[in-house]
Amino acid sequence: MKHPSLQTISLRTISFIAISILAGGLPALAQRDFLTADEVEKVREAQLPNDRLKLYALLAKQRLDQLQRLLEKEKKGRSLAARELLEDYANIIDAIDTVSDDALKRGIDITEGTVAVNASEQRFLGQLQKIQDRNLADVDLYAVALKEAIAGTSDSIDLAKEDASSRGAKLSAEDQRDKEEAEKTLKAEDSRGKPGEAATDQEAKKTDDGKPKRKPPTLLRPGEKAVDTQ
Repeated sequence: MKHPSLQTISLRTISFIAISILAGGLPALAQRDFLTADEVEKVREAQLPNDRLKLYALLAKQRLDQLQRLLEKEKKGRSLAARELLEDYANIIDAIDTVSDDALKRGIDITEGTVAVNASEQRFLGQLQKIQDRNLADVDLYAVALKEAIAGTSDSIDLAKEDASSRGAKLSAEDQRDKEEAEKTLKAEDSRGKPGEAATDQEAKKTDDGKPKRKPPTLLRPGEKAVDTQ
């Protein structure tokens, strides 16, 4: 799984949206957030990256605690709730990586938050693997979300092991390349979109005195052809 800030849209997001479109469930997907309104407010209040990282780790823990309690008892609708909890958890892990990337690009020391997150993610990975090993009767209904949660957690752990300075420099370089590519694309689009561009080559031909040739005036409407009267 690609890391969100290194690639605009993650594979998990693309797959989930594609499935939702086929199932006719995109409107519901668009309305659903992986955080509650209270949690969103808490995230806004946690302005410092280290505080926000620790908060996200706590929210991820809460999702997995809910999941484990849910899977202790068989009941109707359990698989749907399990899948949603796993998806929410995976999105929180993505948010952790995004906060880390942004802080590193700005040269902010996030050692404190990274240490706390890494310790939590090690526990999370163990919990998820145990759930997978249990091979519950309805696991097929949330198996994809479970695998993605495990993969996302493993990727996040690996990212945290990278040298902070090197990771920050790499992210900044990628951002600069993306910016330059975007500027090139805009310039190319502007150039193609200028009025009269298509006729530039013909009109660029010069007369003997070096002045551009002028087209003779016409009373024909656009697209209308002259009729030969001879």
